[in-house]
Amino acid sequence: MKPDAEPIRITRGQGGEVDVDGVLDSLAGDILRRAGFLFEPSLRGHWIRLPFDMGRDWENRRATWAAEMLTIARYPVRLAPDLRADASERTAPPGPARPPAMTAQAPPGRRARR
Repeated sequence: MKPDAEPIRITRGQGGEVDVDGVLDSLAGDILRRAGFLFEPSLRGHWIRLPFDMGRDWENRRATWAAEMLTIARYPVRLAPDLRADASERTAPPGPARPPAMTAQAPPGRRARR
């Protein structure tokens, strides 16, 4: 990114939705998708937002995480102060739950070899 590039702004709108505004390239878009942001088609391009009604804490954690990832990738970012998560919660949100790994087991009625 250029040092004088326009910052990516993450804000909470008047309706309570968390939006992203600014010029994005494909890497910034991928980072926002990884953080949980949705890209909705609109007349002006894409409306980039978090899902509705997930709770303010969840939205704040996701917005803070996205801002941190974008900053690490050297993008200029402005995160609205009301979206900043507590310093104690500055870890990555948990990923999707995965089922436990399957292990090979002996069929019923047979003992496993040792």
